[in-house]
Amino acid sequence: MTPAELVVTPTGVRFAGRLLPVSLGRAGIVTDKREGDGATPAGVHRVIGLLYRPDRIAAHVLPAWARPIHPQDRWCDLSGHPDYNHLTRKAFGKSAERLRRADPLYDLILPLDWNWPDAVPGKGSAIFIHQWRRPGYPTAGCLAFCRRDLFFIARHAAPGTRVVVPQRGP
Repeated sequence: MTPAELVVTPTGVRFAGRLLPVSLGRAGIVTDKREGDGATPAGVHRVIGLLYRPDRIAAHVLPAWARPIHPQDRWCDLSGHPDYNHLTRKAFGKSAERLRRADPLYDLILPLDWNWPDAVPGKGSAIFIHQWRRPGYPTAGCLAFCRRDLFFIARHAAPGTRVVVPQRGP
């Protein structure tokens, strides 16, 4: 049996027999992703984790492999730093994205393996599956879904689930 995969199409993301509306990066899909470009990287990526806010989401509604987001958790986007494109608990000023946000966008996150684990400086970091602000509102490069669909993905994906982002034509 082939494991389920998320496939980006022109009309949404196909996953587990459903077509889910998605928001992608404000700069579209690119094959030459760079840090801070606002683009979603084309390619075949894999889910590497499931992180959640334990003060907002009960652990029992998620798979056992989900891990809580601690108040000091950050994702390093300081190109060239040893922690670049990794979860860290170190502060880097504006070069470490706080995972505990005031808004609900990162209440539930599935990080992808883009430029991970051996991050190449400048190739981009923090490509997540997370909650959207609203339908059609672009991300900084991530794949974003409504909360209901995000929970569906979290409950049915597993570590290693493929996320296919095809290159789009001109």
